Amino acid sequence: MDEFSIIAKYFKPLAANFSGSLNLSDDAALLSPPEGHELVITKDAISHCIHFIGNESPDLIAGKALRVNLSDLAAMGAQPICYFLALMLPANTTEDWLEKFAEGLKKTGDEFKIALAGGDTTRTNGSLSISITAIGSVPRGTALRRNGAKIDDDIYVSGTLGDSALGLQLLLNPTSHAPLPSSHFINRYLTPQPRISLGIALRDIATACMDISDGLVQDLEHTCTASSVGATIHSPLLPLPLGEGGVRAIETALTGGDDYELLFTAPPAKKTIIEQLAKTLQLPLTCIGKITAGNNVQILDENGKTIELDKKGFSHF
Repeated sequence: MDEFSIIAKYFKPLAANFSGSLNLSDDAALLSPPEGHELVITKDAISHCIHFIGNESPDLIAGKALRVNLSDLAAMGAQPICYFLALMLPANTTEDWLEKFAEGLKKTGDEFKIALAGGDTTRTNGSLSISITAIGSVPRGTALRRNGAKIDDDIYVSGTLGDSALGLQLLLNPTSHAPLPSSHFINRYLTPQPRISLGIALRDIATACMDISDGLVQDLEHTCTASSVGATIHSPLLPLPLGEGGVRAIETALTGGDDYELLFTAPPAKKTIIEQLAKTLQLPLTCIGKITAGNNVQILDENGKTIELDKKGFSHF
Protein backbone atom coordinates (compact mmCIF):
# COMPACT_ATOMS: atom_id res chain seq x y z
CA MET A 1 0.00 0.00 0.00
CA ASP A 2 1.18 3.55 -0.63
CA GLU A 3 1.13 6.29 2.01
CA PHE A 4 -2.25 7.72 1.05
CA SER A 5 -3.92 4.31 0.91
CA ILE A 6 -2.63 3.58 4.41
CA ILE A 7 -3.96 6.91 5.70
CA ALA A 8 -7.35 6.45 4.04
CA LYS A 9 -7.86 2.90 5.25
CA TYR A 10 -6.41 2.93 8.75
CA PHE A 11 -6.12 6.50 10.03
CA LYS A 12 -9.00 8.57 8.60
CA PRO A 13 -11.51 6.62 10.73
CA LEU A 14 -9.57 7.69 13.85
CA ALA A 15 -10.11 11.36 12.95
CA ALA A 16 -13.86 11.13 12.33
CA ASN A 17 -14.88 12.53 15.74
CA PHE A 18 -12.72 15.66 15.50
CA SER A 19 -13.90 18.26 12.99
CA GLY A 20 -10.61 20.14 13.13
CA SER A 21 -8.89 17.19 11.46
CA LEU A 22 -10.66 18.18 8.20
CA ASN A 23 -10.95 14.45 7.52
CA LEU A 24 -7.15 14.37 7.07
CA SER A 25 -7.67 15.86 3.61
CA ASP A 26 -5.59 19.05 4.03
CA ASP A 27 -1.99 19.88 4.89
CA ALA A 28 -2.77 20.77 8.50
CA ALA A 29 -5.55 20.77 11.07
CA LEU A 30 -7.60 23.61 12.55
CA LEU A 31 -7.83 23.97 16.32
CA SER A 32 -9.50 26.50 18.58
CA PRO A 33 -9.27 26.05 22.36
CA PRO A 34 -12.52 26.23 24.33
CA GLU A 35 -13.52 29.71 25.48
CA GLY A 36 -11.38 30.82 28.42
CA HIS A 37 -8.92 27.97 28.01
CA GLU A 38 -5.34 27.63 26.80
CA LEU A 39 -3.71 24.73 24.99
CA VAL A 40 -1.31 22.22 26.54
CA ILE A 41 0.92 20.60 23.92
CA THR A 42 3.32 17.70 24.44
CA LYS A 43 5.38 15.38 22.24
CA ASP A 44 6.82 11.97 23.10
CA ALA A 45 8.40 9.40 20.81
CA ILE A 46 8.92 5.70 21.38
CA SER A 47 11.46 3.53 19.55
CA HIS A 48 12.00 -0.18 19.01
CA CYS A 49 14.32 -1.76 21.61
CA ILE A 50 14.30 1.44 23.69
CA HIS A 51 10.68 1.92 24.79
CA PHE A 52 9.24 -1.40 23.67
CA ILE A 53 10.79 -4.80 23.04
CA GLY A 54 9.36 -5.18 19.54
CA ASN A 55 7.56 -8.51 19.79
CA GLU A 56 4.50 -6.97 21.47
CA SER A 57 1.18 -6.98 19.67
CA PRO A 58 0.90 -3.83 17.47
CA ASP A 59 -2.21 -2.66 19.34
CA LEU A 60 -0.21 -2.58 22.59
CA ILE A 61 2.62 -0.63 20.96
CA ALA A 62 0.10 1.91 19.62
CA GLY A 63 -1.66 2.19 22.95
CA LYS A 64 1.57 2.78 24.85
CA ALA A 65 2.71 5.45 22.38
CA LEU A 66 -0.51 7.39 22.96
CA ARG A 67 -0.71 6.71 26.69
CA VAL A 68 2.73 8.11 27.52
CA ASN A 69 1.70 11.37 25.83
CA LEU A 70 -1.60 11.40 27.70
CA SER A 71 0.40 11.05 30.91
CA ASP A 72 2.15 14.33 30.11
CA LEU A 73 -1.24 16.00 29.65
CA ALA A 74 -2.37 14.55 32.98
CA ALA A 75 0.73 15.96 34.68
CA MET A 76 -0.36 19.47 33.67
CA GLY A 77 -4.02 18.98 34.56
CA ALA A 78 -5.18 19.02 30.94
CA GLN A 79 -8.29 17.60 29.32
CA PRO A 80 -7.26 15.72 26.13
CA ILE A 81 -8.47 17.09 22.78
CA CYS A 82 -6.54 15.58 19.86
CA TYR A 83 -3.21 14.16 18.78
CA PHE A 84 -0.89 14.06 15.77
CA LEU A 85 0.89 10.86 14.75
CA ALA A 86 4.22 10.47 12.94
CA LEU A 87 4.74 6.83 12.04
CA MET A 88 8.09 5.62 10.65
CA LEU A 89 7.52 2.13 9.26
CA PRO A 90 10.13 -0.47 8.26
CA ALA A 91 9.78 -1.83 4.73
CA ASN A 92 8.52 -5.23 5.91
CA THR A 93 5.44 -3.78 7.69
CA THR A 94 2.32 -5.77 6.81
CA GLU A 95 -1.31 -4.71 6.45
CA ASP A 96 -2.20 -7.01 9.34
CA TRP A 97 0.26 -5.11 11.54
CA LEU A 98 -1.22 -1.76 10.46
CA GLU A 99 -4.75 -2.94 11.14
CA LYS A 100 -3.91 -4.03 14.67
CA PHE A 101 -1.92 -0.84 15.29
CA ALA A 102 -4.89 1.29 14.25
CA GLU A 103 -7.15 -0.79 16.51
CA GLY A 104 -4.87 0.00 19.45
CA LEU A 105 -5.03 3.72 18.72
CA LYS A 106 -8.81 3.60 18.46
CA LYS A 107 -9.24 1.69 21.72
CA THR A 108 -7.03 4.11 23.65
CA GLY A 109 -8.49 7.15 21.91
CA ASP A 110 -12.03 6.06 22.77
CA GLU A 111 -11.07 5.39 26.40
CA PHE A 112 -9.59 8.85 26.92
CA LYS A 113 -11.79 10.75 24.44
CA ILE A 114 -8.97 11.94 22.22
CA ALA A 115 -9.06 11.87 18.39
CA LEU A 116 -6.44 11.82 15.67
CA ALA A 117 -6.01 15.22 14.01
CA GLY A 118 -3.22 14.58 11.51
CA GLY A 119 0.38 13.54 11.15
CA ASP A 120 2.70 11.77 8.74
CA THR A 121 3.32 8.20 7.64
CA THR A 122 6.69 7.40 6.12
CA ARG A 123 9.09 4.55 5.46
CA THR A 124 12.36 4.07 7.32
CA ASN A 125 15.42 1.95 6.62
CA GLY A 126 15.80 1.57 10.36
CA SER A 127 13.59 0.27 13.17
CA LEU A 128 9.99 1.19 13.90
CA SER A 129 9.60 4.60 15.55
CA ILE A 130 6.43 6.40 16.62
CA SER A 131 6.16 10.07 17.52
CA ILE A 132 2.96 11.58 18.88
CA THR A 133 2.07 15.17 19.65
CA ALA A 134 -0.86 15.34 22.07
CA ILE A 135 -2.94 18.46 22.69
CA GLY A 136 -5.18 19.22 25.64
CA SER A 137 -6.66 22.27 27.30
CA VAL A 138 -6.91 23.84 30.74
CA PRO A 139 -8.82 26.86 32.04
CA ARG A 140 -6.50 29.79 31.52
CA GLY A 141 -3.89 30.09 34.27
CA THR A 142 -4.62 26.72 35.92
CA ALA A 143 -2.04 24.44 34.28
CA LEU A 144 0.01 22.42 36.75
CA ARG A 145 3.74 23.16 36.60
CA ARG A 146 6.94 21.76 38.08
CA ASN A 147 8.11 25.07 39.47
CA GLY A 148 5.64 25.71 42.31
CA ALA A 149 6.84 23.39 45.10
CA LYS A 150 7.31 25.20 48.41
CA ILE A 151 9.39 24.33 51.49
CA ASP A 152 7.38 22.12 53.89
CA ASP A 153 5.03 20.92 51.13
CA ASP A 154 4.16 17.23 51.30
CA ILE A 155 5.31 15.03 48.41
CA TYR A 156 2.77 12.58 46.99
CA VAL A 157 2.74 9.85 44.36
CA SER A 158 -0.25 8.11 42.84
CA GLY A 159 -0.64 4.35 42.52
CA THR A 160 2.30 2.04 43.20
CA LEU A 161 5.90 2.35 42.05
CA GLY A 162 8.13 -0.28 40.48
CA ASP A 163 5.41 -2.41 38.85
CA SER A 164 6.38 -1.49 35.31
CA ALA A 165 10.10 -2.08 35.81
CA LEU A 166 9.30 -5.51 37.23
CA GLY A 167 7.01 -6.17 34.26
CA LEU A 168 9.83 -5.44 31.83
CA GLN A 169 12.10 -7.74 33.81
CA LEU A 170 9.52 -10.52 33.58
CA LEU A 171 9.18 -10.05 29.82
CA LEU A 172 12.94 -10.26 29.37
CA ASN A 173 13.35 -13.09 31.86
CA PRO A 174 10.09 -15.04 32.40
CA THR A 175 11.66 -17.08 35.22
CA SER A 176 12.03 -13.97 37.41
CA HIS A 177 10.19 -13.94 40.74
CA ALA A 178 7.00 -11.89 41.03
CA PRO A 179 4.88 -11.43 44.20
CA LEU A 180 1.66 -11.31 42.16
CA PRO A 181 0.68 -13.05 38.90
CA SER A 182 3.20 -11.89 36.31
CA SER A 183 0.39 -10.57 34.08
CA HIS A 184 -0.25 -7.74 36.57
CA PHE A 185 3.28 -6.35 36.18
CA ILE A 186 3.52 -7.04 32.45
CA ASN A 187 0.25 -5.15 31.90
CA ARG A 188 1.61 -2.22 33.89
CA TYR A 189 4.59 -2.09 31.53
CA LEU A 190 2.65 -2.61 28.31
CA THR A 191 -0.39 -0.49 29.18
CA PRO A 192 0.43 2.57 31.33
CA GLN A 193 -2.54 4.29 32.97
CA PRO A 194 -2.39 8.06 32.41
CA ARG A 195 -3.97 9.74 35.43
CA ILE A 196 -6.11 12.26 33.54
CA SER A 197 -8.87 12.53 36.17
CA LEU A 198 -6.33 12.99 38.94
CA GLY A 199 -4.45 15.71 37.06
CA ILE A 200 -7.64 17.67 36.45
CA ALA A 201 -8.62 17.35 40.12
CA LEU A 202 -5.18 18.56 41.25
CA ARG A 203 -5.46 21.94 39.50
CA ASP A 204 -6.65 23.60 42.72
CA ILE A 205 -4.67 21.38 45.10
CA ALA A 206 -1.11 20.75 43.93
CA THR A 207 1.69 23.32 44.01
CA ALA A 208 3.78 21.30 41.52
CA CYS A 209 3.21 18.19 39.43
CA MET A 210 4.86 15.94 36.86
CA ASP A 211 4.61 12.34 35.74
CA ILE A 212 7.12 9.65 36.66
CA SER A 213 8.61 8.33 33.44
CA ASP A 214 12.34 8.01 34.11
CA GLY A 215 12.28 7.09 37.81
CA LEU A 216 11.03 8.76 40.99
CA VAL A 217 14.37 10.18 42.17
CA GLN A 218 15.42 11.54 38.80
CA ASP A 219 12.02 13.09 38.11
CA LEU A 220 11.76 14.54 41.62
CA GLU A 221 15.10 16.23 41.01
CA HIS A 222 13.56 17.92 37.96
CA THR A 223 10.78 19.32 40.15
CA CYS A 224 13.26 20.46 42.78
CA THR A 225 15.45 22.16 40.20
CA ALA A 226 12.48 23.97 38.66
CA SER A 227 11.23 25.04 42.10
CA SER A 228 14.68 25.84 43.62
CA VAL A 229 14.07 23.51 46.58
CA GLY A 230 15.26 20.18 47.98
CA ALA A 231 13.39 17.08 49.09
CA THR A 232 13.51 14.27 51.61
CA ILE A 233 11.92 10.90 50.79
CA HIS A 234 11.26 8.29 53.49
CA SER A 235 11.66 4.90 51.79
CA PRO A 236 9.35 3.01 54.22
CA LEU A 237 6.49 5.19 52.92
CA LEU A 238 6.96 4.22 49.26
CA PRO A 239 3.87 2.49 47.81
CA LEU A 240 5.42 -0.77 46.62
CA PRO A 241 3.59 -3.45 44.63
CA LEU A 242 1.50 -5.73 46.83
CA GLY A 243 3.69 -8.45 48.31
CA GLU A 244 6.93 -6.83 47.19
CA GLY A 245 9.51 -5.68 49.73
CA GLY A 246 13.17 -5.42 50.61
CA VAL A 247 16.06 -3.31 49.37
CA ARG A 248 15.68 -4.44 45.77
CA ALA A 249 11.99 -3.43 45.63
CA ILE A 250 12.75 -0.04 47.17
CA GLU A 251 15.51 0.66 44.66
CA THR A 252 13.22 -0.36 41.79
CA ALA A 253 10.50 1.98 43.06
CA LEU A 254 13.00 4.82 43.35
CA THR A 255 14.76 4.42 40.01
CA GLY A 256 12.90 1.90 37.80
CA GLY A 257 10.90 4.33 35.67
CA ASP A 258 8.05 3.76 33.21
CA ASP A 259 5.51 4.07 36.06
CA TYR A 260 3.59 7.00 34.52
CA GLU A 261 2.13 7.83 37.91
CA LEU A 262 1.83 11.45 39.04
CA LEU A 263 4.33 12.99 41.42
CA PHE A 264 2.96 16.11 43.07
CA THR A 265 3.46 18.45 46.01
CA ALA A 266 0.82 20.10 48.19
CA PRO A 267 0.64 22.07 51.46
CA PRO A 268 -0.01 19.98 54.61
CA ALA A 269 -3.37 21.80 54.93
CA LYS A 270 -4.55 19.90 51.82
CA LYS A 271 -4.05 16.47 53.41
CA THR A 272 -7.74 15.81 54.14
CA ILE A 273 -8.78 16.94 50.66
CA ILE A 274 -6.19 14.63 49.09
CA GLU A 275 -7.33 11.70 51.23
CA GLN A 276 -10.91 12.28 50.07
CA LEU A 277 -9.77 12.58 46.45
CA ALA A 278 -8.03 9.20 46.73
CA LYS A 279 -11.31 7.65 47.88
CA THR A 280 -13.29 9.34 45.13
CA LEU A 281 -10.91 8.19 42.39
CA GLN A 282 -10.28 4.82 44.06
CA LEU A 283 -6.59 5.48 43.55
CA PRO A 284 -3.89 5.42 46.26
CA LEU A 285 -2.32 8.84 46.82
CA THR A 286 0.63 8.35 49.17
CA CYS A 287 2.62 11.00 51.02
CA ILE A 288 6.26 9.89 50.78
CA GLY A 289 8.21 12.89 52.09
CA LYS A 290 8.67 16.63 52.35
CA ILE A 291 10.00 19.52 50.31
CA THR A 292 13.00 21.07 52.06
CA ALA A 293 15.40 23.96 51.75
CA GLY A 294 18.52 23.45 49.64
CA ASN A 295 18.77 21.65 46.32
CA ASN A 296 19.36 17.97 47.13
CA VAL A 297 17.02 14.98 47.03
CA GLN A 298 17.72 12.83 50.08
CA ILE A 299 16.43 9.27 50.50
CA LEU A 300 16.21 7.92 54.07
CA ASP A 301 15.80 4.31 55.20
CA GLU A 302 13.74 3.04 58.16
CA ASN A 303 16.54 4.10 60.53
CA GLY A 304 16.81 7.61 59.15
CA LYS A 305 20.08 6.87 57.35
CA THR A 306 20.75 8.11 53.84
CA ILE A 307 20.38 5.58 51.04
CA GLU A 308 23.05 5.86 48.36
CA LEU A 309 21.88 4.86 44.88
CA ASP A 310 24.00 3.59 41.99
CA LYS A 311 21.69 5.34 39.55
CA LYS A 312 18.83 7.84 39.79
CA GLY A 313 16.73 6.63 36.87
CA PHE A 314 16.67 5.91 33.15
CA SER A 315 18.90 7.90 30.82
CA HIS A 316 18.62 7.93 27.02
CA PHE A 317 22.25 8.93 26.53
